[in-house]
Amino acid sequence: MGRVYNFSAGPAVLPECVLKEAADEMLNYKGTGMSVMEMSHRSKAYDEIIKTAEADLRELMNIPDNYKVLFLQGGASQQFAMIPMNLMKNKVADFIVTGQWAKKAYQEAQKYGKANKIATSEDKTFSYIPDCSDLPISDDADYVYICENNTIYGTKFKELPNTKGKVLVSDVSSCFLSEPVDVTKYGIIYGGVQKNIGPAGVVIVIIREDLITEDVLPGTPTMLTYKTHADANSLYNTPPAYGIYICGKVFKWLKEMGGLSTIKEYNEKKAKILYDFLDESKLFKGTVEKKDRSLMNVPFVTGDAELDAKFVKEAKEAGLENLKGHRSVGGMRASIYNAMPIEGVKALVAFMKKFEEENL
Repeated sequence: MGRVYNFSAGPAVLPECVLKEAADEMLNYKGTGMSVMEMSHRSKAYDEIIKTAEADLRELMNIPDNYKVLFLQGGASQQFAMIPMNLMKNKVADFIVTGQWAKKAYQEAQKYGKANKIATSEDKTFSYIPDCSDLPISDDADYVYICENNTIYGTKFKELPNTKGKVLVSDVSSCFLSEPVDVTKYGIIYGGVQKNIGPAGVVIVIIREDLITEDVLPGTPTMLTYKTHADANSLYNTPPAYGIYICGKVFKWLKEMGGLSTIKEYNEKKAKILYDFLDESKLFKGTVEKKDRSLMNVPFVTGDAELDAKFVKEAKEAGLENLKGHRSVGGMRASIYNAMPIEGVKALVAFMKKFEEENL
């Protein structure tokens, strides 16, 4: 069987050219006679890999000099603890809970201080983003936390919350590098890379320098202190070396594609094909309020669990993989990250049309 169209929410589709290039270099990276997998992270060759990756990411996102880029481990979930350990000086943080991952971050922060849920969309199964223009931000909040794109529910903040001068911390795991961002609006912008950038095992944290201090909560492990990694340029211990190498290739690919403005246009085009079909379909319907729809994750249902299961099974047989919705919500979900070609989305819609005709 050839390559399928992989709609997985993560680990997810990667650009084919990146995989081919990595395959070509697997046994002998640039004449070193070894694979990047086998290489010392202290070697000259690897030093160039990680430095180039950082430089390319800085260029893509236009990251200012007063922000550090850290390549860490532990996934986004470890950041749920690392952020309060490093930032909760007043032991207070405000959370906007728009899905499962923001909820987990909110629950984890409660171990370290007072976590306030200042807005949520739980009342409608996280199918929208609450109005965040005038929230009851706590006077002594150390930061305001959001998950910017909700992978499970398919919602996206189109406008950042008004934090009233407080530091904004944002988990961008599932929309990382999908469109231009203004990094200066955030204190920390971070995400696991396994959705839109690379293989699982790397989390990238972009953090403003004034937030990196030795003044962390008592008992914070050395490995969970941002300063440890910032001072060592992400090489304090062995980093997820091969994962970072692949991320670096994806950054190059994005630059060749024309950068983040170009990729945003491409993503809008892809999402429009699917959303337009959902809006006129008699069988399928999207589950998200139109104004809050994600370009990356598109959940939809037929309204009948058995029919949903039949759809997922037949789609798989047609080479359209991983369309089953998250176990917590059921239905279907198509994740159409940067590396999903437009042909994949067209193939999905063609299959949905056919399925609709056969099952209505």
